[in-house]
Amino acid sequence: MENIRHYKPFQTGQYGIFLAFMIVCVVLSILTPGFLSGSNLLIIGTQVSINALLAFGVTFVIISGGIDLSLGSMVAVAGVASAMFAHPDTYPLVVPLGMGLLAGLAIGLLNGWVITKTKVAPFIVTLGTMTIGRGLALILSKGRPVSNLSDSFNFIGGGTVWGIPFPILTLIITFLICHFILNKTILGRYIYAVGGNEEAAHASGIDVGKVKLKVYALCGLLCALGGILLTSRVTTGQPNAGAGFELDAIAAAIIGGTSTSGGTGTMVGTLMGAMLIGVIGNGLDLLNVTSYYQLVVMGTIIIGAVVLDGLGKKNR
Repeated sequence: MENIRHYKPFQTGQYGIFLAFMIVCVVLSILTPGFLSGSNLLIIGTQVSINALLAFGVTFVIISGGIDLSLGSMVAVAGVASAMFAHPDTYPLVVPLGMGLLAGLAIGLLNGWVITKTKVAPFIVTLGTMTIGRGLALILSKGRPVSNLSDSFNFIGGGTVWGIPFPILTLIITFLICHFILNKTILGRYIYAVGGNEEAAHASGIDVGKVKLKVYALCGLLCALGGILLTSRVTTGQPNAGAGFELDAIAAAIIGGTSTSGGTGTMVGTLMGAMLIGVIGNGLDLLNVTSYYQLVVMGTIIIGAVVLDGLGKKNR
């Protein structure tokens, strides 16, 4: 067990994404003078926060060699579950928060359990739970938005602390925790090992099934946190919330250098990937570029990131 190598992230990708981020910021600041204003930067941070939380979760999964397509559905289920218990003068704030997190954790554990016990491809399993989760959100909400939420709950997505939006503070704290787990704990070392070579990890004494279960559970919790933030921000629990969020989250992780074949990735890179997506989207909005063209731009960036990932693997 002691001989298991601590898998190191591929640092070169981080420098590349940081350079790309800086270039995009410089170009947008020239094209749109208000881009670097304090208010706009806070808007970008708030917009990025939810996608980044989901991206942190799926980064754990992808590094371990898996994939999760149920991210958006977990956002919806957690948002509706928390909203159902967030009416004024009904329950203390800890109850809706706990219910939302439990909902995401339950789906994450279901993903991990089915994948480890049946050996069915994660793509297929999470495709199924994506549909199940969306159905559960509609059942719980009876197909209607859950509204009339308490002020304390709405503060989570719309309040500020020392002038900083609470979602940004949540993002910072969550990033630090995820970075610590991935780089400073035994679990993080095992995640890299399982994604790098599952058979070798098993031969070294690692309980691969338990690692995968924990990885998908972590992903479920982070998606639930994103769902709670989104519900609080829009002040309603929407059963259709989170549709397509999994694509943005996976894109942020891949753009940030997380390898689709597993074993490589960092939370720093994922954060930069999410920031790059957010900055480009915000800049295109300021430039009055229609959403149709924005989709083309984002798709091109994703393909480019995957191509670069393939070239990087060949070089390594």
